[in-house]
Amino acid sequence: MTHAHAGSAVAEHELSITRLIDAPPAKVFRAWSEPQWLMKWWGPHGMTTPECEMQLWVGGLFRTLMRTADGTEYNNQGVFLEIVAPRRLVFTDAFRPGWVPAAKAFMTAVVTFDDEHGKTRYTARALHWNAEDCRAHEEMGFHQGWGQSLDRLVEVVTQQMPD
Repeated sequence: MTHAHAGSAVAEHELSITRLIDAPPAKVFRAWSEPQWLMKWWGPHGMTTPECEMQLWVGGLFRTLMRTADGTEYNNQGVFLEIVAPRRLVFTDAFRPGWVPAAKAFMTAVVTFDDEHGKTRYTARALHWNAEDCRAHEEMGFHQGWGQSLDRLVEVVTQQMPD
């Protein structure tokens, strides 16, 4: 097991994506933490996110409803574990609000927004409890899906959001 400063240790069952975004961290953080902006980019191409609820505090609800073109819906919910505006968001589906354990924990996400000369070094990490879930997430299309969401996020922060 790797021991390092909290948040910097590489998890055993981790998938991640990173990109330099031509927008300041505060703006990218807002696109992640304000539902009206998150709904514009959340999910891969061809999906919409018509619903998003956020209680932006530790233990607060984070819920999204994604819809495919054929109307299939995916309701995801969990809670925020850490919020350090505008640098870091951590959330998990392991709990529901009130620290009620979920039926099945799948992942914890650690999203960081590091300043690089006024731009944002964006990193999204998906940490899984076991190799099976990690492999399943990869086979579901983690890199493609999260990459397409990231393309959409970049478009929102560079072309749609006011400074």
